[in-house]
Amino acid sequence: MHELILGGQKSGKSRCAEQRAADWLDQSAAREACLIATALPGDVEMQQRIARHQVDRARRVPKLATLEVPYALPQALREYSAPRRLLVVDCLTLWLTQLRMPLSGPALGDAAWLARQAALCDALRAAPGPVVLVSNEISLGLAPLSAEGRQFVDSLGQLHQRVALVCVSVTLMVAGIEMPVKRP
Repeated sequence: MHELILGGQKSGKSRCAEQRAADWLDQSAAREACLIATALPGDVEMQQRIARHQVDRARRVPKLATLEVPYALPQALREYSAPRRLLVVDCLTLWLTQLRMPLSGPALGDAAWLARQAALCDALRAAPGPVVLVSNEISLGLAPLSAEGRQFVDSLGQLHQRVALVCVSVTLMVAGIEMPVKRP
């Protein structure tokens, strides 16, 4: 069963995904869970944020392994998904940022981005184990002033729609509270 967990900044979405992993691990000693982290430490504050998340995650879910995968997310899902392994992807927003608004190097063009989205959805459909995906819901406010900002919001919204179609469950986090959007 795949789930998409959406929410604003500090809404509790990562903690919710970690709880899904902890619950999964508690059901059987034969089960595994792995976090696929998409963040890149572009500046000192982001390095500190990532380090803080790592410490907090290790305390909350000590058996949750971590892989750093900032770009090759579809390939990672294909490689690491297994019937007894739950994957947590945290987060789609940063994955999109790395591909469409990279700190260095060229950005993916529209056609390449659409192909990458399709590859992600194909990998999700083919995943033999459960996948929990985390992403920021950023389209509830005003439209950004820049064309680049509007394009990013549009790209993320389209990604959410495509991923939500593949997922059995979609949850919106608001102030640490789960709001079911889609359930089996």
